[in-house]
Amino acid sequence: MNFWLFKSEPDSWSWADQLAKGAEGEEWAGVRNYQARNNMRAMLIGDQGFFYHSNQGKEIVGIVEVCQLSAPDSTTDDPRWDCVHIRALRPLARPVTMEACKAAPELAKMVLVNNSRLSVQPVTADEWQFVCALGGVAP
Repeated sequence: MNFWLFKSEPDSWSWADQLAKGAEGEEWAGVRNYQARNNMRAMLIGDQGFFYHSNQGKEIVGIVEVCQLSAPDSTTDDPRWDCVHIRALRPLARPVTMEACKAAPELAKMVLVNNSRLSVQPVTADEWQFVCALGGVAP
């Protein structure tokens, strides 16, 4: 299994919105960055990811799962863009802030800490376990 982080502005798509979609999940549409798109193309069913509120909150608030492989993005006719579907699995007991991530030496190489603008990014297994511990959930 691989691990990822999905960033969303909570005023346009929040953790509550993701939870409301239930088991069917939601298309992670609208990504217009080649690196983020390529990350989604590398995802497998069952891969898990952190759900991160950017701009407002700047914190990891939940865990999601890839439930549909990368396919054409329904929000554009441009064939360059595709996306996965994700579903909410569980919230973190304690949100993990960007400040906490930056302060942890164990996360010094995490993409979120070094390239916070990338909307879909990989997370290493060690980073996954550390953030889950900070968030009060089992990995």
